[in-house]
Amino acid sequence: MLLKSFLTVLLFLFTSAVDPFEKFAESTTRHTNNWAILVDTSRFWFNYRHQVASCIPDSNIILMLADDMACNPRNPRPAEIFNNVAEQINVYGDDVEVDYRGYDVTVENFVRILTNRLPEVTPVSKRLLSDESSNIFIYMTGHGGDGFLKFQDNEEISAIELADVIEQMWRKKRYHELFFVVDTCQAATLFEKFYSPNILAVGSSKRGEDSLSHHVDPKIGVYVIDRFTYYALEFLEKLKQDSQKTIDDFFHCCPKHLCISEVAWRTDLFTKRDYRKTLLTDFIGNVRRTQVVTLDNQLLDNIFINIIRNQSFDEQYESKQQYAYVSQMPILN
Repeated sequence: MLLKSFLTVLLFLFTSAVDPFEKFAESTTRHTNNWAILVDTSRFWFNYRHQVASCIPDSNIILMLADDMACNPRNPRPAEIFNNVAEQINVYGDDVEVDYRGYDVTVENFVRILTNRLPEVTPVSKRLLSDESSNIFIYMTGHGGDGFLKFQDNEEISAIELADVIEQMWRKKRYHELFFVVDTCQAATLFEKFYSPNILAVGSSKRGEDSLSHHVDPKIGVYVIDRFTYYALEFLEKLKQDSQKTIDDFFHCCPKHLCISEVAWRTDLFTKRDYRKTLLTDFIGNVRRTQVVTLDNQLLDNIFINIIRNQSFDEQYESKQQYAYVSQMPILN
């Protein structure tokens, strides 16, 4: 469901430096780190396009894939997944790290990840190690309906449950700001119940609308990407490290004549700053913040004196060290 995959592009953005002192003053934020949770909830071969939406390796990204299309016996290109018929980029390369796969992609695990209620034995790589200074980007794709998103055609998470989970995150100081993106049918109904602060949300379709696919790959006989994801990634691919593209620009990346469905969003919970001037890279860019500190001469002198003293102590200690051969084992007659 993503063009060169939200992830091929997101990987670049997450690992690229973002200058916090750019001219867009409105976009300055107190967050110190960014995290992403990318969830594909669909199983079976005909949902190939949903899996293309989620494939990027990064230490700050939790990737959940409900099925392994790369190894599906009907895949004519084993161990590879492409997002368009040109087959230019394999979005399932050797560097893809899937944190939760197959039947581990459940509503329960998704909720546990967000709320940090995982078993103690869960490795760090499978945890969302966010805090009150974290900006979190959540992308979900799969089959949904009015107020719910299905997980593997077996269970579903409701809009109310999702809203309550995010409220838990806020109460537990698990995020500073949150950007929620969902590509599914009637996507807007999934964030209608949100009530926690500092949230931006966008969905590929309004209530009563289907989220449509973009094109078929005749070699595999299924759709490879959805319309909203296709144009969203086309937009993201053009971002640079110092991009001034805003959240509002992203909201308009897939107009109705391209998406067919109508993209919907919520900004009423995002009150601390103007979303129209909030940089997109505040959520999908690597944070590298610096602070200029002015030191007076006296403080500099004290620092210099301490450095000299430490060096002198180290030299004296090294000169007193005794060196000798290690005792050998006794020789037995």
